[in-house]
Amino acid sequence: MSVETFEKILAEHPFFEGMRAEHVATLAGCVSNVKFDQGDYLFREGQPADRFYVVRFGRVTVETFAPTRGSIAIETVDAGDVLGWSWLFPPYKWHFDARAMTLVRAFALDGVCLRGKCERDPALGYELMRRFAQVIVSRLEATQLQLLDLYVSQP
Repeated sequence: MSVETFEKILAEHPFFEGMRAEHVATLAGCVSNVKFDQGDYLFREGQPADRFYVVRFGRVTVETFAPTRGSIAIETVDAGDVLGWSWLFPPYKWHFDARAMTLVRAFALDGVCLRGKCERDPALGYELMRRFAQVIVSRLEATQLQLLDLYVSQP
């Protein structure tokens, strides 16, 4: 797949909607195609966070582990969603697990590549930070709902 194709697909994705063309071109330089089979982990809590994903096909569950309950699903991410924000913040470690519930095809955007480009272009960094802030808020709200459900369902 050519860089132009990555640019076109990213530019048409809702997460990147309205982003300046030169920023989309910069992002496209950090993209690779990835595939995960059902049950594969895209990432595990505590491991180095070095990328984020644009899910193009399939479904991913964001999970956390509770010693007394096992894996708890926090949120389900589907085609069209982005996944992963930990690459933006030191110490660059994942805060959750992400597991493919079906075959997943995605774009992986290299976090190290992007952090360097954001440092050289603060406007790009601001745009990504602004967009990921919305993802973070969504995950926190989902986590809050799961916690409420956890405590309400306790005997």
